[in-house]
Amino acid sequence: MALRFIGTTSDDGDCPTLYEIEGTGEILVQGDRETDPGHLVQLRDVKPSETFVRVPRSLITRFAPRTDAPELQPFLSIAHLFREFRHTAWRLETRRGYASDRRSPKWACWQAGEDIAAEPANTWRENVVEQTAAGKRFERVRLVDAPATDGQRFLLASAPGNVAAGEDIRNLPRARAEQLRVPDHDFWLFDSRVVARFAFDEDDTTLGVYVTEDPAEVLAACQARDAAWHHAVPTTRMYQPSTTCVHRIDGISGARARRNTGLRQPSARTRHPTTTDPFTRK
Repeated sequence: MALRFIGTTSDDGDCPTLYEIEGTGEILVQGDRETDPGHLVQLRDVKPSETFVRVPRSLITRFAPRTDAPELQPFLSIAHLFREFRHTAWRLETRRGYASDRRSPKWACWQAGEDIAAEPANTWRENVVEQTAAGKRFERVRLVDAPATDGQRFLLASAPGNVAAGEDIRNLPRARAEQLRVPDHDFWLFDSRVVARFAFDEDDTTLGVYVTEDPAEVLAACQARDAAWHHAVPTTRMYQPSTTCVHRIDGISGARARRNTGLRQPSARTRHPTTTDPFTRK
């Protein structure tokens, strides 16, 4: 069973930490082993297989779930939320690729060097246009490796079409996300109230979502959003229609000519201090 990081009160990322054992409803606690004989002798009903760790109370009060583990639901079960949310629909994308992208007709077009940003409107973009016209916000942060994977380059190439519809899509280097302790799982956060956390198989196929309003999980999602959003680079600063792709990683810059990449180097006036990553096409 996979472990999902829930939270830690350690500044160094060691311990104490809480994890969820996916699909079991169980929590794994990491902490310093209890060795005080005076405490051990007071423990009740101890089995030979059990061990005991000591963690700060704040770990439990801040991160421990308050409700039962949600059941896995089909993604379509939350389709209505993309119309009915009142203020903000916010997405964190953490994977290095998605099976749904690789199976789409756009993937072959992109590999052939075609411009996939200017595709016709679809149901998703039409809804984005409608909701943003009503004053709502669609926002995403996408984690990007250095160098970017094919799956990430594909999303970067198609992003301008979603941005034109009204989405605000930003990109955050994975290394920086790890420093900020941004979660390594995908989720949607609706109105800072409902979290829909994705489940994937090993081939990047979406299995469904875990939907919850658990206060601890919603708070963790809000904190991840705030940290990621502050440091991420807006897509509008990374792209312009061009035949030249200019990239930058941690202050090291360079350029490669590529057809229809639509990427640009941010100007000195607009460059974000955390602008990173070579969003280049192979």
